[in-house]
Amino acid sequence: MKTHVKALVVGGGAVGCGIAYHLAKAGWDTMLVERDELTSGSTWHAAGLLPLFNMSYATTHIHKYSVDFYKTLEAETGLNAGFAVVGNLRMAQTQGRMDEYMLYSSVAETAGVHHEFLTPAQIRDRWPLVRTEDLKGALFHPQDGYINPADVTQAMAKGARQRGVQIERKVQVNGYRWTGSEWVVTCCRMVDRGGNLVPSDDTFEICAEHVVTATGNHAQRTARLLGAKIPAIPVEHQFIVTEPDPALVEWRKTNPEHPVLRDADAKWYVREERGGWILGPYECGAPARFLYDVPETFRADLFPLDLDRIEIEYLSMIHRLPSSETVGLKDDFNGPICYTPDGNPLVGPVPGLRNMWIAEGFSFGITAAGGTGHYLAQMMIEGEAEIDMASLDPRRYGDWMTTEYAARKNEECYEHVFILHHPDEEREACRPLRTSPAYDRQAAAGAQFGQVNGWERPNYYAPFGFDDHHSRSFRRGGWWSYAVEEAKAIRETAGLIDATAFTKHLVRGPGATAFLDWFTTNRLPAMGRINLTYALTPAGTTRTEYTTVRLSENEYYLISAGAWSAYDGDYLRKCAEDRMSDFGYIDIHDVTTQWGVFALAGPNSRAILRELVKDADPDTVLGNKRFPWLSMRSIELGMCPVRAIRVAYTGELGWELHHPIEMQTYLWDRLIEAGEDHGLRLVGARAQNWLRQEKSYRAFGSELGRDATPLEAGLDRFVDLGKAFQGKAAMLATGIRSRCVTLLIDGPADADAWGKEALVLNGETVGRLTSGGYSVAFEKQIGMGYVRPDLAAPGTRLQVRMLRQLWDAVITEDSPHDPANARIRADG
Repeated sequence: MKTHVKALVVGGGAVGCGIAYHLAKAGWDTMLVERDELTSGSTWHAAGLLPLFNMSYATTHIHKYSVDFYKTLEAETGLNAGFAVVGNLRMAQTQGRMDEYMLYSSVAETAGVHHEFLTPAQIRDRWPLVRTEDLKGALFHPQDGYINPADVTQAMAKGARQRGVQIERKVQVNGYRWTGSEWVVTCCRMVDRGGNLVPSDDTFEICAEHVVTATGNHAQRTARLLGAKIPAIPVEHQFIVTEPDPALVEWRKTNPEHPVLRDADAKWYVREERGGWILGPYECGAPARFLYDVPETFRADLFPLDLDRIEIEYLSMIHRLPSSETVGLKDDFNGPICYTPDGNPLVGPVPGLRNMWIAEGFSFGITAAGGTGHYLAQMMIEGEAEIDMASLDPRRYGDWMTTEYAARKNEECYEHVFILHHPDEEREACRPLRTSPAYDRQAAAGAQFGQVNGWERPNYYAPFGFDDHHSRSFRRGGWWSYAVEEAKAIRETAGLIDATAFTKHLVRGPGATAFLDWFTTNRLPAMGRINLTYALTPAGTTRTEYTTVRLSENEYYLISAGAWSAYDGDYLRKCAEDRMSDFGYIDIHDVTTQWGVFALAGPNSRAILRELVKDADPDTVLGNKRFPWLSMRSIELGMCPVRAIRVAYTGELGWELHHPIEMQTYLWDRLIEAGEDHGLRLVGARAQNWLRQEKSYRAFGSELGRDATPLEAGLDRFVDLGKAFQGKAAMLATGIRSRCVTLLIDGPADADAWGKEALVLNGETVGRLTSGGYSVAFEKQIGMGYVRPDLAAPGTRLQVRMLRQLWDAVITEDSPHDPANARIRADG
């Protein structure tokens, strides 16, 4: 057995085998170890569905790659993976569900996923066993289907072996130790004693430059061995298999197999199985399991079935397939399927560790296995994948995450598999958890909160008694009119936004200036000044956006997106560690929870601050001469010391007021009092999102990410090509593959773009939106997105796919509202 390899994959399910295959395909010397038998985890009892498409752009590409890849395995390995391309029929009982599918359709169009809409009559004509009188219609993916999970895993394993991968079964990993250049992985042989799999005294070590864990149900044990937090915890998933249905058997004598049927409003999927049906429900009350460990007695085992829990779903299957009513149950399964709090798997590097990668938390592991192997191998070997994998990055969760939180959120995620996924969806489990001191005051003022990185953040403010949950929609929900008034207030008077969730890092030390000059694209600001800058990936794409405040010669305050604290911090620290010998000592602290942030913006914002500034001449303190745009000053607002930054994400005259968190309620009260005579209105994140699009301000996670360079994003003015910085050569070599643009849209009267829609020219998809909303300045829909470079000129007319229709749109100049920035620079 090998003792030294380039890459060691831990876990022999579908995901692990897919990773091993693709690492070997790329030429890496790879080994895989599995504590039991291949497929003995969740793989063996998976239903094997291959839902080609979902609403995540990255996950859609992963699934699409898998489906295409699985079709090639038999020719390569001689093993038939049992791929049945029967299609996937997503049925809708309500108009809301059809609206969801119309948004699905537009996103699928941008990813090249073929699909079609069917009417109830067309469904009935093609599949008469399906009851359709209460349906609105369906979305049909003819290229979807299902596969045998064990067979496709064994096919990938054989393909991996053919490429040189050594696969060792009955080997358990018991420890990981990093030497500075490689991982020493402590292992032992496992033995079967009375049906239980137990460790033996046969221990040994494997040295590997890189390690990937794909341990499925054992993710919590992996987390303890690594000293990391991995919020992948299984939830019980039941499915039942019926006896043959005579009506189905008769139908199949002359007709092809039914597609996978998904009645999302009834919360189940159904497919054919040997003349009968498989029902897979996603019911309420399914419990999380294995919060801390998997018992040694649990191997390829199942939990007892809880039929009472799925009674509603079972009866709804009978309603949809009346012929199944008299058919008995043949078999049942209730096994663990891993989830994460947001439903996306965890794919990427482990925070704080070098060359340690995880691929955990797959609720659709069979569908994702091939694509995960492909894109993770790209990340490991080339430094980045060709698609932005940030939405799957393990570092999207911070150290505040606990086992209890993950378990409860994973249960909620399971229950929500088929619940309408509104773009404005806010799930309620485990909330509130992270709250700023002003939370109670905001709640009392009618704040309707969203959650970002665990933080409660006002989305908008509504009158008491307003029901946020029932106001959600794929069109303009009940919150829309409130957001409109909030946006108008910032344009006309003033608005106050809680931005406490911003990520904040303090970077200082003798090497700080030289490091940050190399780490970011823009020239560093002078003391007391700020700039907007970008950290790049080694591939030259955008890794992080920072507002950089220079506090002193070698001390900087870095502000970045609130959703990405651990993601930004881990990258920042690792890059600094790598270059400390070149630049000198660098001290980095995450100070996010030490500083609260209020954004005060609007034409009257200076007048409000003037009432609170403690200085002999408040007018001079706040005027352009002493406090110009893009500068920082330490000021006192009443008894609160404030690090005030003259910048506004809304594009109006304004300041970010960074303050000691313990003084937040005091400052909130003073600002509210001072604003009473100046039209101050409380404003949430949704109005802010609309306003920043009127200024063409790019948002990280939307316009900015690891699949576009700053030059493609149109951020040339923040890139100093006269200096050396990380990723510069790769950025220039990439060139301009697409361009970020802002569009004004003449859309439907009751809906706005969400930022997922296809952009079309003469029937051809030429780009996609990454943001969308409503413009109060232009009184029409607005969006931002990427198009072919030859189409990026202002005045170019395109169309946007919304609600299955094409709506006219025109590309505007950047910053269509106040392009000269006269309002944000205003003196007074």
